[in-house]
Amino acid sequence: MTTTVYGIPNCDTVKKARKWLDGEGIDYVFHDYKKQGVPEQHLKAWIADQGWEPILNKRGTTFRKLPDADKQDIDPAKAETLLLANPSMIKRPIVEYAGGMLVGFDADEWAKALK
Repeated sequence: MTTTVYGIPNCDTVKKARKWLDGEGIDYVFHDYKKQGVPEQHLKAWIADQGWEPILNKRGTTFRKLPDADKQDIDPAKAETLLLANPSMIKRPIVEYAGGMLVGFDADEWAKALK
């Protein structure tokens, strides 16, 4: 399985993660949400694997600008709908690799998983 990094190229965390991967010599494919959209089946799998809470970035401006009704009573189905409509609310980066997936960037966690 190819390691795939999902994110937005101008995100500072994604930039750090990609720099780390390059520095470690780890090959990967980058999937740009802005240009390529969110792969719905992958999003479903991420939510099934991790739950919606770690995937949905509630600290970002996109989430904060949502109407209050959209921010309440979030369950997996509602989270999926919100994330498909607003890919910038997905925690970044998400990495799929042969051993599983990673959400967000933590160099120590990534070193254990990807090396």
